[in-house]
Amino acid sequence: MITTLVLPGSLADEVATASRNPLECAAVLLARRVDTGAEVRLLGRSLHWVPQAAYCEQSSHHMLIRSEGYVGALGAAEKDGAVPIWFHTHPGQEGVPLPSPHDRQVDREIGDLFQLRSGSGVYATLIASPRGESFVFSGEVTPEDGETAPIDRVWTVGDRWRLLPSFASQVATPDAIFDRNVRAFGPDIQSVLGDIRVAIVGAGGTGSAVAEQLVRLGVRHLLLIDNDTLSASNVTRVYGSTPREVGQPKVDVLAAHLTRIAPELRCSTIQGMVTVKHVAQALRASDLVFGCTDDNAGRLVLSRLSTFLLTPVIDVGVLLSSDRRGVLTGIDGRITTLTPGAACLVCRGRVDMARAAAEMRTPEERQRLADEGYAPALGQVEPAVVAFTTAVAAAAVNELLDRLIGYGPPERPTETLLRLHDREISTNEALPRQGHYCHVAQGKWGAGDEEPFLGQLWGTA
Repeated sequence: MITTLVLPGSLADEVATASRNPLECAAVLLARRVDTGAEVRLLGRSLHWVPQAAYCEQSSHHMLIRSEGYVGALGAAEKDGAVPIWFHTHPGQEGVPLPSPHDRQVDREIGDLFQLRSGSGVYATLIASPRGESFVFSGEVTPEDGETAPIDRVWTVGDRWRLLPSFASQVATPDAIFDRNVRAFGPDIQSVLGDIRVAIVGAGGTGSAVAEQLVRLGVRHLLLIDNDTLSASNVTRVYGSTPREVGQPKVDVLAAHLTRIAPELRCSTIQGMVTVKHVAQALRASDLVFGCTDDNAGRLVLSRLSTFLLTPVIDVGVLLSSDRRGVLTGIDGRITTLTPGAACLVCRGRVDMARAAAEMRTPEERQRLADEGYAPALGQVEPAVVAFTTAVAAAAVNELLDRLIGYGPPERPTETLLRLHDREISTNEALPRQGHYCHVAQGKWGAGDEEPFLGQLWGTA
């Protein structure tokens, strides 16, 4: 069982800043627990710092705190349905974030209190020391009726994305086949690519191009989701497909192709729609999702992930326009990056709400409403060309690499627009609308498995 602590950028910055304090300091980090079966994710909600007046002693290597410094946070954890994590620092650039004998004594003294007062039945710890712009850590989770397990990874999702292994873990040396990658961005990033859990929703022209690039870069944990089977016209765009696979599920065709490239790839597939609850729930174990679907209803679901699950989404769109004579006039691509604090696709106006509502209905209901003029007609075949879907897919993968490596401008845009017909690229940013679910004031960041899941109603399909 792997445990990942996910921190939005604001909380990750607070942890990193505290770790650079020359004096030990402490807080209670509240996190919602999501159990996916094979993994546990702790979604960071808030940090409650010990007030300065509650420190009896505080130095670079020791601290003593009165109970009033943290008891109030346990009440907040109970109210929020969160796990309280006892967080403190071991200062110094050479600091070692491993529990000392004194730390172990503190754990024994306050563990039961944390479990009982919070109502979570869990006591968890996190220790951080500074390293460069970020921090190193160790942590543990102790349920009242189970064995202590380590926090294996911390995934921070702000302007930059960082996947931090626990301090005591052994990081494997990248395989020699990635020598050219390592020369470009170093072994640490290559290790992150090998460990990151990526889901791709949509296994068509754009999704298959994203998938192949990721696997060749070194990604080794993939989830592919698509409801369709391969058609003859798909063969012109879907990577790894040939006429022999026509009629097979797209996810199976793509998975077989990717495992031929990387036999050690752990690739799971779901033939289904992300608008179905159990399919959407499968995304809970992902660190990152690429949205390569062309339906608006699916985008509505994906748009909520970065808020409710703190899961970044790179949403991709391609639009080809022609005039009445059938002459190509526009080749437009869009890469929108959704993270906590950025506007969702609805706030950006990137979802056709009327079409999304129609797509959620049964085929019979869609046709009836379309005939009556109350819903847009669906099912039209849109133009698509492999050169353009591949170009936009490459720009989407570039967004991931920049967020991990940091080679772009320090203030990263959250959307990139490609006008290939004009040979132009532009970028923009957008903030959440007041009162919308993606705004921090609504309290939905890291809501996790709170019902209704993702804050929306689900069909029975």
